[in-house]
Amino acid sequence: MTDSARGKEVFDLDRKYVFHSWSAQAQIAPLPVAGGKGSYFWDFDGKRYLDFSCQLVFTNIGFQHPKVIDAIKKQADTLATIAPQVANDVRSEAAQRIVGLAGSKFSKVFFTNGGADGIENAIRMARLHTNRHKILSFYRSYHGNTSSAISATGDPRRWPNEFAYGHVHFFGPYAYRSAFWAKNEEEECQRALEHLENVIIFEGSKTIAAILIESVVGTAGVLMPPKGYLEGVRALCDKYGILWIADEVMAGFGRTGKWFAYQHSAAEPDLIVFAKGVNSGYVPLGGVVISSPISETFNERVFPGGLTYSGHPLACAAAVATIDVMKEEKIVENAAEIGERVIGPALRELAKKHKLIGEVRGQGVFWALDLVTDRATKAPLAPYGGTSPAMTEIVTECKKRGLMPFNNFNRIHVVPPCNVSEAEVLEGIKILDEALAIAGKHYEGKE
Repeated sequence: MTDSARGKEVFDLDRKYVFHSWSAQAQIAPLPVAGGKGSYFWDFDGKRYLDFSCQLVFTNIGFQHPKVIDAIKKQADTLATIAPQVANDVRSEAAQRIVGLAGSKFSKVFFTNGGADGIENAIRMARLHTNRHKILSFYRSYHGNTSSAISATGDPRRWPNEFAYGHVHFFGPYAYRSAFWAKNEEEECQRALEHLENVIIFEGSKTIAAILIESVVGTAGVLMPPKGYLEGVRALCDKYGILWIADEVMAGFGRTGKWFAYQHSAAEPDLIVFAKGVNSGYVPLGGVVISSPISETFNERVFPGGLTYSGHPLACAAAVATIDVMKEEKIVENAAEIGERVIGPALRELAKKHKLIGEVRGQGVFWALDLVTDRATKAPLAPYGGTSPAMTEIVTECKKRGLMPFNNFNRIHVVPPCNVSEAEVLEGIKILDEALAIAGKHYEGKE
C-alpha cells in the first residue's frame, strides 16, 4: 500500500524537528520508511529495499520477527518499566542467558542502553579493577560516541571529540594493507603482536588498564584477526597484568557464525561489551559481561556507575526472546553456513569479474569488499575519511535497484540478517554485480 502524501509529511516533519547524528543538517535527505519485515523494508511509495546493511548492522534476526514482537507486547502488558535498583524477572533471565553464552569465566551482566555506554562502563571497570588508567585500542576501530568510547575509537569521528584522557592507539593486523611489510597472514600476526608489545613497553605496562579491541573490526573494515592473534593478545595481557575488553557490539550474537566472534579463537577476554544483535535493536539494549574476578572487585566496593534505564524490562524481554529464537531456529548456524557456502563464494566470483574489488574478506554474514582504483597499488576507491564519485555511484545504483548497502570510505560491507535466505543473498549479489559494472569505468589500473 502506497501513501506518498504521508511519506512527504514524515520527511517534512523530520527536516523541521529532527537533528541527525554525524551530519551537516542541511545536506541530508533521510528516506521516510513505512515498514519492514524479514530482510526487507519499504518506503511510503511502496518501494522495497533488501537490507544488506541491517540498518547499522543490528537487525540480526531481520525486521518484525513475530515471536520477539509478541514478547515485547506481553511484557508491556505485564510491566512496561521498572527502575534498575529492584530485581526484575525478565532482566535476570536475560542476564542468565547472556552469561551462559559467554562461558564459565563470566558471572554477571551490567546492562546499558547501547554499545557506547557499554564501552564506557567496561573501561571504568577495568581502570578501577587494575588501578591503572591507560586504554590501548586499534587505529582502525569504532567504539561509540560517548566520551571514553569515542576517544578509544580510531576512525575520523574521534578527531573532533578527543576530550577523555589516557587513550593510546596502535595498529592491528590488516594483511591487505599491512603496516608491517608482512608477506602473509602468519607474518602479519607475528609482527602485529610484536608492535603491540612494543607499545605496551614504551607506554609503561603498569600504566595500562586494558586493551580494547573489536573481536572482528566492524565499521573500519570487517578485518578478520589472523589465526593466533587473539591468543597472542591474551598472552600479552596475562604477561603484563592487563585486561582484555572484547568489543562484540557489532560482531556478537551470530554475525560471524558464533555467538561471540572471539569464540573463533581459543582465547577468552576479561570483559565483553555487547549491544545491537542481542535483541536486533527492537528496544535499545547493551551491556558488559563481567568475568568473576572483576565482578568480585565490587562485592564490597561501590561501582560508581549506573543508568536510569539499565536492564529495561521491554529491552530485556526482547533479548530473551531473540536469544531463544536464534537457538530454536538455528539462526547462528544459518549465518555460518550461508557465509561459507553462499556469500563468500559469490563475492569471490564478483572479484573475478570486477577489477574494482581489491579484496574480499569476511565470515558468517559479516563481509567487506575493499574497493580500489588499481589492484597493483591498492589505491583506495575513496580516501580515508571521505567518499568519491565512484563510491557514490555504486551506492546510488544499488539503492535504485532496491538494495540498501553499507558503505564506509572505499568499502562496501555485505551484512544481511543472520537468518537471510540463499535466494535473498543471490538477489543482493546480483544488484551489487550490476552496480559494480556501471562503476567499472573508474578503474585506472592496467591489470
